[in-house]
Amino acid sequence: MKMNVGKKLLYCALALFLFLQAACSSGNPKAVEQVYQINASTQTVIPLDPATSSAKIVLLTFDDGPNEALNAKILDALDKHKAKAIFFMNGPQIENNKELVKRVYERGHMIGNHSWDHIDLSAENKETVAKQLGDVQKAVTDITGTAPVFFRPPYLSVNNEISGIARKAGLAVVTCSIDSRDWEMTADSNDPKALAQHIVDLAHPGANILMHELPWTVEALDNLLTELKDMEYDFVDPYSISLSQ
Repeated sequence: MKMNVGKKLLYCALALFLFLQAACSSGNPKAVEQVYQINASTQTVIPLDPATSSAKIVLLTFDDGPNEALNAKILDALDKHKAKAIFFMNGPQIENNKELVKRVYERGHMIGNHSWDHIDLSAENKETVAKQLGDVQKAVTDITGTAPVFFRPPYLSVNNEISGIARKAGLAVVTCSIDSRDWEMTADSNDPKALAQHIVDLAHPGANILMHELPWTVEALDNLLTELKDMEYDFVDPYSISLSQ
């Protein structure tokens, strides 16, 4: 039996709607095809199918924001290099900078969960851990309509209990494969060129790069992204990373 054109169009529209709805509810509002995953042991980003997706990519991440004085400069540098990133945010910064959170999201970047108070969760009971993660999930969802899907534990301190609580909250735990160590620098002692070179020297396929919203990191960013592109690295879109680990 032949289906008339009107019904075909209706079914196609319905299928597209359901696909987009599923993508949004799963933390992928851009409906980007997920062709990568994070290796749980190495914390590197690897292709689901090496035959169809490049392995020479890096993942850019920024912790502890958004910072009102610095965030726009980071976004502009990322736009210049056509790069997307995960911004792992804490509760007070989210609450005090709701428009910045929304702007990061609307510019095509991903919001990650970095706990509410940036405390060492391995020293806390499971109820506290669940609340630290859950409060960020709610705050981000209230602002963007999409819950975070990746969680970076403060101080990269994680154990099996924390990982289990994160999974129950719909979060995959992410640490890093390159620590920029920008957090060791201070206003009186910093070197943006050395910071960029440190990351470049450690660059490897699938690198998961941890940075912070800090003045010297912002100053280093354009040069860093230029160097990585000159080394023929691509910047992976976080939305193309599957939650399976």
